[in-house]
Amino acid sequence: MKAIILAAGRGKRMRPLSDTTPKPLLEVHGKRLIEWHLEALAAGGVREIVVNTDWLEEHIIATIGDGARFGVAVTYSREGRDHGGALETAGGIAKALPLLGDAFWIVSADVWAPGFRFVAGEAARFVASGRLAHLWLVPNPSFHPRGDFGLDDDGLGLAEGTGPDGVRWTYANIALARARMFNRIVPGTHAPLAPLLYAGMRERRISAEIYRGRWENVGTPEQLAALNAASR
Repeated sequence: MKAIILAAGRGKRMRPLSDTTPKPLLEVHGKRLIEWHLEALAAGGVREIVVNTDWLEEHIIATIGDGARFGVAVTYSREGRDHGGALETAGGIAKALPLLGDAFWIVSADVWAPGFRFVAGEAARFVASGRLAHLWLVPNPSFHPRGDFGLDDDGLGLAEGTGPDGVRWTYANIALARARMFNRIVPGTHAPLAPLLYAGMRERRISAEIYRGRWENVGTPEQLAALNAASR
């Protein structure tokens, strides 16, 4: 099982910090955001990781290198060099498909979830399920109070409405997915992820679960400073 870390975003809300430092290289508790994921993926047995890049991508490549010091092999999907800019989430994954297998982990570099574990058994169960994707959902943060998806009592995600709990949850930007979910996207084109997820849920082919551990979508300098000031 391989993984892709999504690290191509510009991070406009993180300006001025992101003007000179790509957002994935900003530090929380003395460790770069992307390094939290590299270490967690390695701990879960993932040995091959793709990192997609655009903004200040040379900085990311120079800092992470080949991944050997994290116990993984890192390959880069360079959207900035090859296409002149980021391709959005689904477009970036579609470009990277030749570097990924039939099924793979997805995680955004700018989320901080220090307790999340990329469990090999979870990946194996996902592969056996035949589903298109499995998502982790979190309680809605203050900046996204309406959430993204409902969760049915059978563990399947709901594109519209809520499940028996009466709640819509926020996508944690952590998932397992199959390559065929992205096969219709022409590599090199811009494509968001949400329409694919909504379509898969309407077909009852995407499962989800709630993650209640520490999770932050690190979006602004103020939020970053607050995280670093708080107890780990």
